[in-house]
Amino acid sequence: MESRGSYKLLIVDNEPLILEELEEFLSDHSLPCVTCSSPQEAIQRFHEDSEINIVLSDLYMPGMTGIEMIAHLRASADKRIFETILLSGQSDKQDIILALQNGVSDYLSKPLDLDATLASIRRLCEVIEQRREAVGLDTIFKRLQSISSSLEEVYQDISQVRKPGQPPEHAPRPANIDEASPLAKLSPRQFEVARLIAKGLSNYQISHELSLSENTVKLYVSQILRITRLQNRTQLALALAPREYP
Repeated sequence: MESRGSYKLLIVDNEPLILEELEEFLSDHSLPCVTCSSPQEAIQRFHEDSEINIVLSDLYMPGMTGIEMIAHLRASADKRIFETILLSGQSDKQDIILALQNGVSDYLSKPLDLDATLASIRRLCEVIEQRREAVGLDTIFKRLQSISSSLEEVYQDISQVRKPGQPPEHAPRPANIDEASPLAKLSPRQFEVARLIAKGLSNYQISHELSLSENTVKLYVSQILRITRLQNRTQLALALAPREYP
């Protein structure tokens, strides 16, 4: 995964002097560059180097235009975050429209104003950072949703825990549990998880056995150990071992 503030540029142009000028200028501003003289070479380098996240490309090159190359990168990059700048000595309005339609982020005219080029790159660095943060927030949100779902399952189960003297509301536990035992305080689902722990199943295996998420199983295990005042799964297994529960 790319770290915050990490940027690497791919410069594509069939004019060696432009490649050399841009690489030297951008390197002086702490922006590492990879240079390619053809779209075909650039496509290969882009896929080989996952750190590349800004592409500067000339518009007209032999074999493939910069627009076609960028469209290819967009189509094959899956969820990779990167931005693009198209460079051209011509200012055809139709080219600009076509470039934007194919995912080009910015359009600069040749001969290049190096300061304007740097400013455009800096803007795209900010865009990349915003996109990274959005992806990070989306990941956190999905994790929170999963945890929330797991907690809801557990809270529903907590509400079903039988208090002393109350009849069981769901499937009864084995009859040979001593009412004074901490095991008697477990809800039917908690006891079911405890029984599978005693059989040596992992959290992952228990989650499949009971059709629960692994996060939910972890919460159950934590609850069971707290309620029974046992230190670990081994002690729980030993506490259940003398009893032959189905």
